[in-house]
Amino acid sequence: MDIYQHFRKDEQPFIDKVLSWKEQVERNFQPRLTDFLDPREQQIVKMLIGGESSDIKLSFEGGTAEAERKRAVLAPYYDEISIEDFQLTLCQATYQSKFVTIEHRDVMGAFLSLGIKRQKFGDITVKNGILQIVLGDEIAPFVKANLNMIKKAKVTLEEKPLSEGLATEQQWDFSDKTVSSLRLDTVLKEIYHLSRKDAAAYITKQQVKVNYKVVEDGKYGLQEGDLLSLRGKGRSKLAAVNGTTKKDKLKITIAVLK
Repeated sequence: MDIYQHFRKDEQPFIDKVLSWKEQVERNFQPRLTDFLDPREQQIVKMLIGGESSDIKLSFEGGTAEAERKRAVLAPYYDEISIEDFQLTLCQATYQSKFVTIEHRDVMGAFLSLGIKRQKFGDITVKNGILQIVLGDEIAPFVKANLNMIKKAKVTLEEKPLSEGLATEQQWDFSDKTVSSLRLDTVLKEIYHLSRKDAAAYITKQQVKVNYKVVEDGKYGLQEGDLLSLRGKGRSKLAAVNGTTKKDKLKITIAVLK
């Protein structure tokens, strides 16, 4: 059976990577630590490797209980996996929130400007004048030495125990809708109350992401569980596909992050 038929074509390179990790662990009997994975990538890893019958032990960790981005450890079934195996460092900085406003995207931009790939750091939390970020141990010394300014605020990163990670509870507003299809432009229009023309324009301008990847095709077919983001308007998801109406419309449940 062709394993790729269960996934989108653009996910095939990542599938190949996961299968190579699995092969390495089975051949060498050594654990394999991944970079930080987004929720869709975690789902794919579970689908390819998870299950009680698997000879591979699989575990995820992102540093905090609510972490969205996590590293995975693939290990022989007899290995014990501990928190230390994930090689995570929590860094924290404070800033004067009365004088400067720092948002998630500002921190992201500062990291990317250092030439650090997104896969090398996990969740970013900005709350009440405190900034926290989870890093891979391998880049923590470099980041602490070189990241000293975010926006117009001077920052000094200090290591903290993972147990001191700030809680980041996400709250979603759910609602039921009907749509003519699961095309990206159609669902985007419904979620964000846009005209079809505006939805198409956002997509063309590369301002729409599906599962953390920019999608430029309005005909792109969505699936249940897909996470969407529209620049400047926040994140949402296609929570469920609930069948069809008598007029052959699709009944869906959508959720918008508060």
